[in-house]
Parts: sequence; C-alpha cells; structure tokens
Amino acid sequence: MTDEKTITDLIERWVAAVRAADLDGVLAGHTDDIVMFDVPPPQDGARGLDAYRATWPPFFEWIRGGAIFELVRTEVTAGADIAYAHLLLRCGAPADLARRPDHRLRITLGLRKEDGRWLIAHEHHSFPLEDTAARSEREIRDLHDAWFAATAAKDLDTLTAPIAEDVVSYEHEGPLAYLGRAQVREVCRRGLEASAGEVTWAVPEMTVLAEGDLAVAWGLDRVRGDGLPETWSRGTRIFRRTDGRWELVHQHLSYPVAAESSATR
Repeated sequence: MTDEKTITDLIERWVAAVRAADLDGVLAGHTDDIVMFDVPPPQDGARGLDAYRATWPPFFEWIRGGAIFELVRTEVTAGADIAYAHLLLRCGAPADLARRPDHRLRITLGLRKEDGRWLIAHEHHSFPLEDTAARSEREIRDLHDAWFAATAAKDLDTLTAPIAEDVVSYEHEGPLAYLGRAQVREVCRRGLEASAGEVTWAVPEMTVLAEGDLAVAWGLDRVRGDGLPETWSRGTRIFRRTDGRWELVHQHLSYPVAAESSATR
C-alpha cells in the first residue's frame, strides 16, 4: 500500500467518525501536539489534543440535528516523513446546501510519520467568504416564503413565530398601533379566519435591503381568500437579527386614500 493510499484511508476513517459523532474515532490518528485552525474561534487555533477534543461536542450536536458532512474530493502528497492533503467537503444543513449546492468546506491537513505511522499534526478548516448582505437578503426572502406557506396552511404558530415580543405594527384597521406579539397574533388570527376556505398572501415584487443586523422589506401585498375579493395594499417590514435569528420588529400596512378636496391648514 502506498503512503498516499494509507493517508487517504486515514482521512476517510476520520470523516466517518465525524459523521458518526465518534469522538474516539475523530481523535485517533492525531498527534498530541495537533494544531487546528478552525472556522470558529479561538483566533490562534486549538493547540494540543485536549483543546482539539473540546471543539467537537458542539459540532456533534449539529451533526445529530441532520447536518451533512460529506467528503467530495481528497488529494494527498506524501514525502518520506512529511505529507499534506487538501479536502473539499459538503458541510451544512440540508436547506442551506439545497440553496447553495456548490458550497464547500475546505480543509488542509499536515501529517508526519511517527514510528512508521502517519498522524495528522495540523488541520486548517475554512469556508469561502460570502456576501453577508446577499445572505441576509436571502434569509429575509426565505422568512417571507415561510409566512406565505403558513398563511395558506392557516398555521398561526408558524406565522407568528418570527414576530418580536416588542413588535410595533401599523395595521390597516383598528388602533393607531398594535403593540407586542400577542396583539399582532390576534390580527393574524382574524385574518386567517376571515375565509372558511384557503387564504393566500404574497408579495410578487418585493425589495429587500439588509446590512448588519437590520433589514427592511417592502412591496405590494396581495391577499386572496375563498369567497373574498382579492385585495392589494402597501407593506413595509423592518427586521432585527437577534442571536442569529431574524425577527419582525415593525410593520406598516396601508391602503391608498384619495386626498380630500378641501385643503386644511
């Protein structure tokens, strides 16, 4: 067996151990002084086998939740006692990979031979940098798609889950402002029950702008319901990202109203 084949087998066992959340299997084949530059901190890497071990339990929880960790390509170059390998893997939640099928985790490995056995002495993991504004825009559009589906299914819990506790909503009717999730949930409930059949909501031409932890979306809302006339109105929604999750913090809905003929000062 060539050194390249031996190292390739070592890598494939390591990937299988990660997928199985097998900590002993992940640690096997590493030197005691392993240094890993991972995607998350610390900036100077995890140094030593104990520090390396401590990075894996949170990742295993993510894997158990359905995340994918799948080897796509392995290339190995080996000398007499030193070798390196670079890998590409599909790594992410299924929904994320469905949106970005070409997204890859990149790993470079440094290996050395000790007592005739190849061991991994260095790992460097990274993802390509992504346009964060584009990603945030996609997440806001995905949130709207989930809203549209929940409306058609008359799923009030899903419809109101992304609404912040401190939301302020300017609705078509009622008081000047609805304050808090409970009040907005009641408006949503009445809207879903306005038709005995299906109710649908869409924003066919929506604009989204996002920067940092704030985003705004606006467009013309189209609402349809069995036995109800189709309505169009204007909608503007403000979102805040908290703990990695987008929440609706402000909504402004209106119908255009003809200006009064008499001028008032």
